[in-house]
Amino acid sequence: MTQPVSPPRDTADKIPSGGQPPAWRGLLARADVRTLSLLGVLAALVVIGGVTKPDEFLDTRNLQLVLTQASVIGVVTVGMTFVITSGGIDLSVGAIVALASVWATTVATQEYGFAGILFTAMVVGLGCGLVNGLLVAYGGMVPFIATLAMLASARGLALQITDGRTQIVTVDGILELGERDSYVLGIPPLVLVFAIVTIVGWLLLNRTTFGRRTVAVGGNAEAARLAGIDVRRQRLYLYLLSGLCCGIAAFLLIVLSGSGQNTNGNLYELDAIAAAIIGGTLLSGGRGTITGSVLGVLIFTTITNIFALNNLQSDVQQIAKGAIIVAAVLVQRRTARTS
Repeated sequence: MTQPVSPPRDTADKIPSGGQPPAWRGLLARADVRTLSLLGVLAALVVIGGVTKPDEFLDTRNLQLVLTQASVIGVVTVGMTFVITSGGIDLSVGAIVALASVWATTVATQEYGFAGILFTAMVVGLGCGLVNGLLVAYGGMVPFIATLAMLASARGLALQITDGRTQIVTVDGILELGERDSYVLGIPPLVLVFAIVTIVGWLLLNRTTFGRRTVAVGGNAEAARLAGIDVRRQRLYLYLLSGLCCGIAAFLLIVLSGSGQNTNGNLYELDAIAAAIIGGTLLSGGRGTITGSVLGVLIFTTITNIFALNNLQSDVQQIAKGAIIVAAVLVQRRTARTS
């Protein structure tokens, strides 16, 4: 009796039963289209900036400024991407940045120099992330409510510490990082930090068990629990990661502005969520992309820069951002129904 001949190993992996292409090919194709679309939008914005203000927008210093400003919110967005991928939300990131920046720039903290400011900013971020994680993962609170409470508390504490005053940094090592002499091959140090955080975040989400567990929890928390994942501990880790990113962003903001203010990080939660969403991270959880989030940050930062160079009012800028967010969510819903 003739035995059926199985296809070669590589062919069997590529041609599933029924003659249909494997599911991962469709996901990869959609991801490529999304990334190319974002790159196209970014390129269009560069053209618009170059046409409207060619001498100013295309100036090397202005491009360095755009990347530097993107670095602060970009680091926050990396942490936010993980939280949203898990099905959560963090509305407190801007307030945590403000609290970490003012706590790290008090007179007592500055006495410990560069290391003291960096350490304090990161510890404050981690502490706030720990509280958020405990409330959400083990306290059973809805992420929206828990992080909203942290937003109010952190803002209030930041105001109390500063008494409404700006805290000027006097540590030479911090101030020198913001000068052009510290640039590496024309790249500001803040941009290098952002690049490192992005690479680490991409590897963590796409190449580790931690990333796979994050996606699983966001896709179906109950199924993830039945599969042996400690959902509560995973969520705690994610809010710790978000808090750590806020601490790093606070340090970058201190370097950028040379001060600590209770108004720092204003509307960062809006920008971070918007950048993650337009980048392709599902607001309902289960899918996240660091690459898309970074492109989203660059798009929003470029829009802000173009508006500033053309002397357009900030309220128009906020309306434009809101319209982009609505459009991105509608596209996500349409794509989900099609899938």
